[in-house]
Amino acid sequence: MIRRVGVIGAGTMGAGIAAQVANAGVPVVLLDIVPAGANNRNALAEGAIARMRKAEPAAFMHDGAAKLIEPGNLEDDLGKLSDCDWIIEAVLERTDIKQALYRKLESVRRSGSAISSNTSTIALKVLTKGMSEAFRRDFLITHFFNPPRYMRLLEIVAGADTAPETVTAVAEFANVGLGKSIVRCEDSPGFIANRLGIYWMQAAVTQAFDLGLTVEEADAIVGPPMGIPKTGVFGLMDLVGIDLGPHVNASMRAVLPPSDAFHSVDRDIPLIGRMIAQGLTGRKGKGGFYRMDRAGGGRSKLAIDLQTGEYRAEQKPALPEIAAAGRDLLALLSAKTKAGTYAFRVLAQTIAYAATLIPEAAASIADIDEAMRLGYAWRWGPFELADKLGSAWLVEHLTAEGMTVPKLLADAAGKTFYRVHEGRRQYLAADAGTYRDIVRAPGVLLLEDIKLASKPVLKNGSASLWDIGDGVVCFEFTSKSNALDEKTVDLLNKSIELVKTRFKALVIYNEGSNFSLGANLGLALFAANIAAWGEIEKSIAAGQNAYKALKYAPFPVVAAPAGMALGGGCEIVLHADAVQAHAETYIGLVEAGVGLIPGWGGCGEMLARWRAEPKLPRGPMPAPAKVFEGISTADVSKSAHQAMEKKFLRPTDGISMNRDRLLADAKQKALSLVEGYQPPKPPEFVLPGPSGRAGLYAAAEGFHKRGLATDHDLVVADALADVLSGGDTDIIDVMTEQQVMDLERKAFMRLIRTEPTLARVEYTLETGKPLRN
Repeated sequence: MIRRVGVIGAGTMGAGIAAQVANAGVPVVLLDIVPAGANNRNALAEGAIARMRKAEPAAFMHDGAAKLIEPGNLEDDLGKLSDCDWIIEAVLERTDIKQALYRKLESVRRSGSAISSNTSTIALKVLTKGMSEAFRRDFLITHFFNPPRYMRLLEIVAGADTAPETVTAVAEFANVGLGKSIVRCEDSPGFIANRLGIYWMQAAVTQAFDLGLTVEEADAIVGPPMGIPKTGVFGLMDLVGIDLGPHVNASMRAVLPPSDAFHSVDRDIPLIGRMIAQGLTGRKGKGGFYRMDRAGGGRSKLAIDLQTGEYRAEQKPALPEIAAAGRDLLALLSAKTKAGTYAFRVLAQTIAYAATLIPEAAASIADIDEAMRLGYAWRWGPFELADKLGSAWLVEHLTAEGMTVPKLLADAAGKTFYRVHEGRRQYLAADAGTYRDIVRAPGVLLLEDIKLASKPVLKNGSASLWDIGDGVVCFEFTSKSNALDEKTVDLLNKSIELVKTRFKALVIYNEGSNFSLGANLGLALFAANIAAWGEIEKSIAAGQNAYKALKYAPFPVVAAPAGMALGGGCEIVLHADAVQAHAETYIGLVEAGVGLIPGWGGCGEMLARWRAEPKLPRGPMPAPAKVFEGISTADVSKSAHQAMEKKFLRPTDGISMNRDRLLADAKQKALSLVEGYQPPKPPEFVLPGPSGRAGLYAAAEGFHKRGLATDHDLVVADALADVLSGGDTDIIDVMTEQQVMDLERKAFMRLIRTEPTLARVEYTLETGKPLRN
């Protein structure tokens, strides 16, 4: 059991690791050296904590996490590590420095405590050479990715002497507590993700120069068409720092054998050397392959010409091959054009190199694919990409191009690297003769696995209902962006009726990038453009009725959001009996950004929650004021913990750090509510009426006078204030939940008829950004 952690090294990685441990609610000791001539001997550790408090994206999930980190220094506070269960070293990548530290730790650490290095370049056998048997037994490598809060991959390397129970304890804590997906690696250079990622980047860069592509063309080709983030390769180098490349390449050059294919793509690019010398190191420097045009006020983007080294205006690449290929990756790589040649050379060589890493770096193709999905945010790993091309096609074309075909690829020719057999996903073993099941860790339940072995209980074009066992069903949004529409509402109503008679509980969950971005605005805009106001109002009423039916159903409902849960997606969470949220859940009622207000009960739910807050002053005004503040500013939580502070989640709701454990945790929470379940009692409201509306509107006017709110913001604020103050009610009147919903619906309909609101909706649909009109 890991109850206390020590981190040594308060640089970017060490501080980030300490922050994530604190996010898990575990106390941390963060130590660094004493700076020369410093008055404050803890300056480095304290400075790191202060930087993380202000970091964007945020390192801490909530303010309280920072208080769990105790700063110190290696001269005065080494003894504080004596009661740590896990000590993580994240100091300079020099073996002599690390080993000198390890010898100091031997004298203070508790016997049996785990000790690990965050090294990304030094082999475990090198780090432990000359160390005691007891040290080697407790030592392993835990390679985090930056930033540690957001990157899910943790590569673990164990030595021949490492105690299995040490590896198990660290892996379990990292998986459950820190939310990491664990990939076991062999003790080889760069481990898995960086070994392959560095090769891919070097191949993509050198081929772009060789073929005369622009940076925009290269990034468009080795980006989204291959399931790689739109930064592509040059945008990624700008992000991580161009000056890092030569150091990493030199490290790999020094440790990889001459026979390794890395050496075939390893060469210095003169332009990159000149850029580094000029301080053009990417986003952290004066610019990189891309930069903002300072002469133009920083509003336009420039890109570097790879041939001349001069900046020019960014150009949208004209690549008909990508449009023609659509989702057919094979068509792109088969195109007899410069773009097709580039796509083939980069991807085919990367897949071939990946095949050489088994068993040297990884035990299986599944481990390599997992490492690239989680460490480099690829949608598909290299062997999943190989299946899109076909192994036989790959072997044939690699051979035709005179490229080396690794044995694993040659043996796999004509087979798929993955298959579904008897409802289970399997991967091709290293001998290419047998398939093995992909085995999930205990406590992991994925809808993608359930879908392989069963059919939906109910389904339409926007949602599905799945039986996840033990009398629990899962309601899944399936539309684009998981947007909610009439089909979603219809299937939700049917699901409620079905669960009443056949099941015990309902979980609302999906495995999209975002839980739901809210109602389908495109349909609303279309209806508004043909003046179908009655249909819009019907859809609002239908959503309100469905969410009420969900709230008062005779069985427990648990919402399990992850990613963004906005607008109507937030409102369905608010109507659940309980929530089991992923730690990285960003939730909010954002309708004001498109000139609207919540229409599916969000106003009443938030009023009830703030009214129940014991720290809030009594009376009819404080709760509406807090809700008005949040909704009018489209406030969104930056984590599930922060969502509790903002009342989107209750103190009794749960938080899962690991995304893959979310469904199992939500199912367990739902089952825990079954026995003796009773639906909640409808809330009643005492609201301030017209005087309260005037007060709320006056607050909005204050922002308007300071230039922080637009004219239409005032219109939206007035409509929201009318709902939250109860319309024409009196402070002696008691309002029902339905009466507040009626006010919500009427205010929504007033706003959607206005031209500025329709302009906001249209602009947001086109750009994904809010219009400030």
